[in-house]
Amino acid sequence: MNASTKTAIVTGASGGIGRAVAERLGRDGFAVVLNYAGNAANADEAVAELRAAGGQAVAVKANVADVGEIAGLFETTVRQLGGVNVVVHCAGIMPLRPMVEDQDLSLFDQVITTNLRGSYVVMAESARRLTRGGRIIAFSSSEVAKSFPRYGAYSASKAGVESLVHTLANELRGREITVNAVAPGPTATDLFLKGKSQAQIDELTNLAPLERLARPEDIVGTISFLAGPDGAWVNSQVLRPNGGFV
Repeated sequence: MNASTKTAIVTGASGGIGRAVAERLGRDGFAVVLNYAGNAANADEAVAELRAAGGQAVAVKANVADVGEIAGLFETTVRQLGGVNVVVHCAGIMPLRPMVEDQDLSLFDQVITTNLRGSYVVMAESARRLTRGGRIIAFSSSEVAKSFPRYGAYSASKAGVESLVHTLANELRGREITVNAVAPGPTATDLFLKGKSQAQIDELTNLAPLERLARPEDIVGTISFLAGPDGAWVNSQVLRPNGGFV
């Protein structure tokens, strides 16, 4: 790795916003480690595209909720690329949504394990491993401010992520490491579109004054800003690129 090259880990990078983030940071000059949980083919394809464009990239499989696997992700990054400067934690799930009164604890535990425990594990390892001046960027959701019916488990998990961001920012006092969250609104990815009828999609599309769903490329500029030199003074914040959704 060139001594001037910084390294970014992007979780959930095999598709959707995570892949778009990895591609943008690659264009910004970062060496990128693309973490994935299951879709190796997509992750390898993204790595090939980044390398073809002249960038440095590797794919590493790890379950974000598993302490040992995430430690291995960081160890692989340090071994192959020399250090970790930025972590963007995109990985998350949005499964079928029962009402709270249905008390579907199996689904609740699944969402909390991936979205909240996973964030805790990744952020904790980031705090241990990041170099001075590093950036930790987590993903929340603008749905937290809307509190739609049937999003109870998801909204609770993302509200927890926002709380972790503020707490960790305070815990890292004096180390020049910023901790922030990005909270998009409805975005046209498989994660968002899966299980929704066209009528539901149309309704959500029209909630923002700009009257369209976000595209992943609408979100990645905010990540680039937070990871780059102009974002150095932004800390313990939740940025909401959502077209006025809330």
